[in-house]
Amino acid sequence: PCLLRVRLFLAGPYDVATQRMQSTLGAQGLIPSVEPYTAEGFVHVQGGGETLLPGALANTGANAMVDWVVVELRDPATPTVVLATRSAVLQADGDVVDMDGVSPVSFPVTPGSYRLAVHHRNHLKIITAAGVALGTTSTTVDMSNGSVALQGGTAATIALDGRRVLVPGDCLRDGVVRYSGASNDRDAVLARVGGSVPTNVVSGYFVEDINLDGVVRYAGNANDRDIILQSIGGATPTSTRAAQFP
Repeated sequence: PCLLRVRLFLAGPYDVATQRMQSTLGAQGLIPSVEPYTAEGFVHVQGGGETLLPGALANTGANAMVDWVVVELRDPATPTVVLATRSAVLQADGDVVDMDGVSPVSFPVTPGSYRLAVHHRNHLKIITAAGVALGTTSTTVDMSNGSVALQGGTAATIALDGRRVLVPGDCLRDGVVRYSGASNDRDAVLARVGGSVPTNVVSGYFVEDINLDGVVRYAGNANDRDIILQSIGGATPTSTRAAQFP
């Protein structure tokens, strides 16, 4: 197997004061013990059905679980070809680890060069611009500090607190953040809170909870709608932001 440690940050739950992501979902006991991506229609390759071990949710502080992510290995020459996928644990300090909350993520592939991609439920996915050498000794790939080129360059992420972080707001998981028009993500947030009363809130583990605080809000303080607008630039509601992905 090849062993991999990835580091990345999501803009939605990022807290500038602590320079970490908030782990509110885990603290509230809302994170499902079995990876949620298969149920949402994601097609795994040599992976899927990963189940958390007790240590992953018991971790606190920098190692507290923020949410599930999916890490993919793709063919370096033909990046549309997915060779292996694994659901993994994203921690508050950006580390992506295996089900025990400690170990590197293991892939059942031979050592070689692979394009690395990461998916999150409501952030735009990212992928390396070229192959990364992986082997049986753990390789660390930091996708947040510019040391690894991403497809699309700086357009693949947003700058926050001196880091490159994943773009939030893709509630429909179609690879584009939209605030208005057909198939926009803002309406998905409104629909989740009932569709008619903007001040309603809904608690739970939902894809429309963009800041991952355990509550979907369309209006008011800490609402999820404003994050979508910020992701497309903050000024022109008809703008869009697309994932830089093959």
